[in-house]
Amino acid sequence: MLRATEVKPAGSWEAAAPRDCVVLDFDARHRRRIVMHGEAGLDFLLDLPEAVALADGDALALEDGGVVAVKAAPERLIEVRAGAGLPLVRIAWHLGNRHLPTEILEDALRIREDHVILDMLQKMGARSELIEAPFNPEGGAYGHGRTQGHEHEHGHGHHGHHHHD
Repeated sequence: MLRATEVKPAGSWEAAAPRDCVVLDFDARHRRRIVMHGEAGLDFLLDLPEAVALADGDALALEDGGVVAVKAAPERLIEVRAGAGLPLVRIAWHLGNRHLPTEILEDALRIREDHVILDMLQKMGARSELIEAPFNPEGGAYGHGRTQGHEHEHGHGHHGHHHHD
């Protein structure tokens, strides 16, 4: 099977017509070694020296010289904005406290759809809406190890540890 062994960042490869395109969600854009299936039917093995966070518009260089374009798949996200008396930085603290991958925009935050968190945000008075968009959280990768992540331990054991001044 053909291998892709190198990532070409967006802006560096567009002169080459891509042989195929892979549409990947956030998890699939952070892998080191996995078989991938192109939209036009090309199967190949992603085989990188280390896991890299792929961005929308990057390309994977195939060992025979071809390239496969990377597109970020839309995912179901919550877009959160500040509410009355609730600054965005306070919302960001609560999300960070739960180790949730968070995308930081000019005036909003985006996290993965999660009804427990949505409920929490609404109780806090945040303005939030469900959207579909590619997810590009801060830090690109999982930051500090994947163990904290989304194994859906929705903050059990976090109760009672918050010190409100």
